[in-house]
Amino acid sequence: MTFTLAIVGRPNVGKSTLFNRLVGKRLALVDDQPGVTRDLREGEARLGDLRFTVIDTAGLEDATDDSLQGRMRRLTERAVDMADICLFVIDARAGVTPTDQMFAEILRKRSAHVILAANKAEGSAADAGVIEAYGLGLGEPIRLSAEHGEGMNELYSVLMPQSDAFAERAAADTPETDVAVDEGDPTDGVRVPSAAKPLQVAVVGRPNAGKSTLINKILGEDRLLTGPEAGITRDAISLQIDWDGLPVRIFDTAGMRKKAKVQDKVEKLSVGDGLRAVKFAEVVVVLLDAAIPFEQQDLRIADLAEREGRAVVVAVNKWDVEQEKQQKLRDLREAFERLLPQLRGAPLVTVSAKTGQGIDRLRAAIEKAYDVWNRRVTTAQLNRWLTGMLEAHPPPAPGGKRIKLRYMTQAKTRPPGFVVMCSHPDKLPDSYSRYLVNGLRDDFDMPGTPIRLTMRSQSDKNPYKGRKKAGPSKLRKHLKSGPR
Repeated sequence: MTFTLAIVGRPNVGKSTLFNRLVGKRLALVDDQPGVTRDLREGEARLGDLRFTVIDTAGLEDATDDSLQGRMRRLTERAVDMADICLFVIDARAGVTPTDQMFAEILRKRSAHVILAANKAEGSAADAGVIEAYGLGLGEPIRLSAEHGEGMNELYSVLMPQSDAFAERAAADTPETDVAVDEGDPTDGVRVPSAAKPLQVAVVGRPNAGKSTLINKILGEDRLLTGPEAGITRDAISLQIDWDGLPVRIFDTAGMRKKAKVQDKVEKLSVGDGLRAVKFAEVVVVLLDAAIPFEQQDLRIADLAEREGRAVVVAVNKWDVEQEKQQKLRDLREAFERLLPQLRGAPLVTVSAKTGQGIDRLRAAIEKAYDVWNRRVTTAQLNRWLTGMLEAHPPPAPGGKRIKLRYMTQAKTRPPGFVVMCSHPDKLPDSYSRYLVNGLRDDFDMPGTPIRLTMRSQSDKNPYKGRKKAGPSKLRKHLKSGPR
């Protein structure tokens, strides 16, 4: 999915019909009466070779109070803010209404990319409405009939260049991962963060853990909205800064709650945006609340970052109000080792987003985690190390047949990935792989970073097995035929 498209417009202009057309299913309710859609509905759209996320929104109405219509409008405006492109739909048969003109003005201010579509445009009865649409100042309208599938080629031709632009942006922002290791210089190719390509850091955690407050403190100014209420941040916001000489693009994300508790439609979109931020990051800072650390959702977020192969730093916020600091820190470290063994040794930093305590340690931990994420080990070092590990703890012999580990090399970095050539890789237990991974962490100073270890089969066959030996008769015959 390269971009997000929000379909907006007055009630009963055919937004849900167009949504169903794009996703290829009747997911949204459709009826002649206005106001059927009240919540946001998200789907995976297909238009030719384009794949994108489409959002069906409630009809925009002229209401700004706390009535149902006012709340629906605020929900739609939030979707407009979060979408990459807005498709503003009018009813070509009804023509341009004063409400259409008002909302066109709002969209010009709130969205960088607005496409105008005149729906229900089949037949000559819609000609006047299509001509009126030019007066909205949003460019040439696309003539559509969502019900009959007309105008989809025109919509494709408008979305295609936008899709290419967003794909280029995503390619520029997406970090390079699983980089193949050159067997030459072990330090060759390690990217140094620069202003053009900064180190990408995502700050994630549960609602009200203090993510926006922490980023404001790092920035040295109140750039992000904060407050005591949980869930203020809705979409992932990226800011580029120079953090004491380290170029960083930092992502502030919405708080992530358990899926069962996420009922609000905007929160569902916000959590999805936060998950995308993890994929765009190189280092993920999992921010915990010192009062209630390592809840189930914290563990899920950290595990997600590890599965995505990102370097992880755990930061414990609100440390300034903690009374028993030494005992609490011991408890935190014990819980971390027990609950997240796959991230054993990852940096655990105590901070106070309110006072700025520990911010310098957090920066150092992020830089160290990034360096470890790029760590390379030569093949000679690995094989000397493997010999020692095998002598200290030989692999098991299932069914009396010993598993031989012959050779080891590093194949990738970001995160570090290693390959071991062995006999019967399918019979090697996971516990032995964990033994090797833990040894790599300890002996090559790779704490906390995800490590990928792959076992590959290497043939144990004798290359001369099966060949016929020269018997005595053949040998005598050969000698007789030779010169005397």
